[in-house]
Amino acid sequence: MSRERRQSSRIEVKWPVIVQHDKGDMAGETLNFNAISAFIRCPKPLRLNEIFDMTINAPDRRLSVNAEVVWSNIHGRDDEITPRGMGVRFLNMASEDQAFITKALATQSLGKVATEYLRTLEKKVHKNRSGHPLKIQA
Repeated sequence: MSRERRQSSRIEVKWPVIVQHDKGDMAGETLNFNAISAFIRCPKPLRLNEIFDMTINAPDRRLSVNAEVVWSNIHGRDDEITPRGMGVRFLNMASEDQAFITKALATQSLGKVATEYLRTLEKKVHKNRSGHPLKIQA
């Protein structure tokens, strides 16, 4: 299997998208992305290196993006483990849209870290029900 080439990790975010290409529009959704790329779940992924326009319907904002297919899962199963879709790299995006994505992903990431931290604390409290004081280390 090829080595991971992403320069920044992706955050799980499901936002509806419309892919516009020469054979018509196609609905899909992001499963994860970062500020420069995304995985788009869709029924008929485009070909490798195909360039297309896409609209991402984020909460309270519609983003227009020009993107290129960098990998595609055209013939794979379409289930929760191996969803059908394509990895895309953003080629052209308005700076305001880029800033919006960066902020939204930072908020999503921070929320995920906070949730994981709270779960860890809950486990420590649950284990410590023996009556001993809970020791929290910084």
